[in-house]
Amino acid sequence: METMIKMKIRLLIPFIFLLFTACTPYQNLPKISKMSELKYDFPVHYAELSKGIKLAYIDEGKGAETIIMIHGLGSYLPAWKKNIGELSKHFRVIAVDLPGYGKSSKAPHSGLMSFYAGVIADLITNLKLGPVNLAGHSMGGQISLVLALEKPGLVKRLILVDPAGFEAFHAGQKNWFKDVMTPNLVRLTTVDAIETNLASNFYRMPVDARFMIEDRIAMRDADDFEAYCLAVARSVHGMVEEAVLDKLPEIRIPTLIFFGENDMLIPNRYLNPGFTRKIAETGAGLIKGSKLVMVPKCGHFMMFEKPEVFNSGVLDFIR
Repeated sequence: METMIKMKIRLLIPFIFLLFTACTPYQNLPKISKMSELKYDFPVHYAELSKGIKLAYIDEGKGAETIIMIHGLGSYLPAWKKNIGELSKHFRVIAVDLPGYGKSSKAPHSGLMSFYAGVIADLITNLKLGPVNLAGHSMGGQISLVLALEKPGLVKRLILVDPAGFEAFHAGQKNWFKDVMTPNLVRLTTVDAIETNLASNFYRMPVDARFMIEDRIAMRDADDFEAYCLAVARSVHGMVEEAVLDKLPEIRIPTLIFFGENDMLIPNRYLNPGFTRKIAETGAGLIKGSKLVMVPKCGHFMMFEKPEVFNSGVLDFIR
């Protein structure tokens, strides 16, 4: 009797496997050969910048004020899709793919925040924009701070969304980041881990954010995926190498800061267990005259999870 049961179970295993795989939501994702084939909701333009950088960006709306939106680590310009349409009704809105990300060129670079800040400065000059409003999410926030510190004449206002740079790391922690964060770690991330990582950016992940998971999975088949993995790893090194916390008192630009109260990424839960509010208030307190908005029931991707709060706050701030 026991032998018969085992035989039936063995016969059922292939059917159980087929049923499981058929229910997996990522089985039939379209294949891409290059990351430039990713689908964006807005027309993409390209700027030919110095050092052979071809920067992908979208350019929507008109107005006396221009906002440049800078995405975070491992992300891309569609992260701002819930903000571009609304804010472009009032301002000129430009969102970029940083070098190594999205549809931009993938030549190896340092990943330093000063490198990225220089690229944004180059774009401002290339498009003849003059002083702009910089909106930066996570790593993009730290890049915005570096540009405001290095070339304050190019920045009219700062809009920081769950910004990196407010958290202090000692030398040992910085070395840990460098040892752990490698291109191979990024390249070998499993589908389950991709889904978990993206979900951790939200208090409750919206259904319409699933495209980020699907795109990240699809990227793995692209010819330039390894270059993206290198950019992500070096970007982590760049963030810890060029800390800005001690320089925040030098900021003399009107600054609006958003933080999700339930941000699970800042502070780093492994290295600096604590509360997001404390980090947010410490950083904001160092920037004279800044305004801090703590958003309840909201995670690290504040501008996507609570777009109405972000969009109305930015509109009031710039006006």
